[in-house]
Amino acid sequence: MPECAALVVAAGRGIRFGSELPKQYTDLGGDPVLYHCLKTLSQHPRIDSVTTVIQEEDRCLYDQVAQGLDIQEPVQGGLTRQESVRNGLDALSGDNPTHVIIHDGARPNINASLIDRILDTLKNGAKGVIPTLTVSDTLQRIGADGAITETINRDGIVQAQTPQGFSFQELLKAHSSSIEQDFTDDASVFQSAGHQVFTIEGDPGNIKLTDQSDLVTLTSLLFETRIGTGFDVHRFQPGKLIILGGISIPFEKSLAGHSDADVILHAITDAILGSIGDGDIGIHFPPGDPAHKDAASEKFLRFAVGRLQRKQGKLLHLDITVICEEPKLSPYRDIMRAQIAEYAEVSIDRVNLKATTTEGLGFMGRGEGIACQATATVQVIT
Repeated sequence: MPECAALVVAAGRGIRFGSELPKQYTDLGGDPVLYHCLKTLSQHPRIDSVTTVIQEEDRCLYDQVAQGLDIQEPVQGGLTRQESVRNGLDALSGDNPTHVIIHDGARPNINASLIDRILDTLKNGAKGVIPTLTVSDTLQRIGADGAITETINRDGIVQAQTPQGFSFQELLKAHSSSIEQDFTDDASVFQSAGHQVFTIEGDPGNIKLTDQSDLVTLTSLLFETRIGTGFDVHRFQPGKLIILGGISIPFEKSLAGHSDADVILHAITDAILGSIGDGDIGIHFPPGDPAHKDAASEKFLRFAVGRLQRKQGKLLHLDITVICEEPKLSPYRDIMRAQIAEYAEVSIDRVNLKATTTEGLGFMGRGEGIACQATATVQVIT
């Protein structure tokens, strides 16, 4: 018998959110809102299975969200949240888990610590437990004309969150016996059947996406922006072309280096690695290693992008400055931008490429080589 199953309610339409898509499928940092909570729940070591309740008309959207996640087949939702949960519990009855936690698919910033505290409370004997927040603002009741009619005493008033945890069999029975009633959460259903529900301290960051302002708040809670810089330089040597930004440019010289000496891709690689505190190109690809002799620098850039993605990061923008007297790069600028964008797995509008000179000063001014500096702006999960 499984110890704990998670049931995610994602069948609502989110009318107040004001979007063409149901709010649980709204983009949040590159992934749908629903993906974030499903991923957290499916990766929690104390949760044996994750089942989502959806509307059949959202199946294509859901399949994209669920791709790659270790979760169960979705369950058809009902006309109300209460009916959707009941459908989900019925679907879980064959597995008959000891406990179940019910979570709203529009709460993406759920953390493992909160889940642990809920499960610990259940393990210690509670049949029902919910996370709550103390209400700190004054509560007012208003009339139809908008005028205040009553100031409500907030002593003992708390704000309920999800996930809410329960004894599975007891919650299933409670839902089955309350079909004719209308409740807004599972704690209310559980109490209606005569059970006691305990509370634990909730998480202020566990925000439910209700309107557009919540999306801004959740983005700031879930992600942080980081900036990394890279600098590289290569001297000229006799040759007939140089490789810059992943393309070959005819020239009377080439650039010296252990690899293909693509100074632009090297600087970008270091900038991305720097943004996630992951060393530099020389650490991961030592210049004396024969395995990298004459290697295409695409290899290094794609490696850095992969390291960023494994940390659940996203490349937001690249700003690149090439420093040289020659060759003139303006005819190749957009071709290089397109190639860099392909390697970095971003759209071309996220790649800015500039070229400048040193006005004849220094080794670059004397035409002895090319330098490049790059700045990478990334977004990572906090």
